[in-house]
Amino acid sequence: MAIIVSGANGGFGRAATEALLALVPPEDLILTTRDPAKLAHLAERGVTVRRADFDDPGSLKEAFRGGTRMLLISTARVGTRVGQHKNAMRAAADAGVRQIAYTSIISAEKAANPAIVKLDHRATELALMECGAEWTFLRDNQYGDAIADAAIPVALAGGIWQTNWGKGRVGFVARADCVACAAAVLTQDGHGNTAYDVTGPEALSFHDVAALVGEIRGKPLPTEEISDEQNYAVFDAIGVPREASDDPDPNIPIPWCSDDMVTFGTAIREGFMDVVSDTVERLTGRAPTPLRTLLEASASRWPA
Repeated sequence: MAIIVSGANGGFGRAATEALLALVPPEDLILTTRDPAKLAHLAERGVTVRRADFDDPGSLKEAFRGGTRMLLISTARVGTRVGQHKNAMRAAADAGVRQIAYTSIISAEKAANPAIVKLDHRATELALMECGAEWTFLRDNQYGDAIADAAIPVALAGGIWQTNWGKGRVGFVARADCVACAAAVLTQDGHGNTAYDVTGPEALSFHDVAALVGEIRGKPLPTEEISDEQNYAVFDAIGVPREASDDPDPNIPIPWCSDDMVTFGTAIREGFMDVVSDTVERLTGRAPTPLRTLLEASASRWPA
């Protein structure tokens, strides 16, 4: 068995590689990236590293040669990445890959879900069902890490957390738990043609999260429910672009576009992220990480 990890130089890809190296020998891993030099340290550990550019289909069949299972990590180009994903899955199937696990999003299958990221993920899911390989959908809920490391610092810097989430709740999940689930479905049998909701242990509103932040800091974090248009204005004021980019400005405090975040907030408000499952424990054998644990781990980096 040889496992391919696409986008292995990204945050999720690097974490997935380390999780897999704890389960399989390095010679069973094939890491693909647009810039193999950035993974030279892993090649030195015995892992195969190959160039693969999803915008260059000709580079892919050779990159995926010899692989039997693949982790297809969604790319960053919200709104235009489905073509990249299709190039990758077709080349993988042609190369003989028998199972493709894809990092999707919670409620991707629900037509009424207004989050624009749902469109990309669902289109990719539907294409995977037709590509010829077995599929496994890892429908991750919102990363608690993103709240702890991006949303909360911005809110604290402004003195108030303003968002369009309303009273909606989210089953926040730790990225490390999502990575562990991905490693599990790639190293165990019986996960083909299966969709998993990957969530944390409880669903919380942003008011609940702010209360946790207040407990950890010993000082309240005020909250305000605002409209979608008001939320766009909040992001405009701190320089967040409305549309996605492959190369986000590192000087902007939030690495996502506001079209993504505002429509995601609408989805939260309308209940599409209010999902809690036992997937993490079933796949990994351990309980999922509570959001409070992630907040406490990030608190030393928050603005005073």
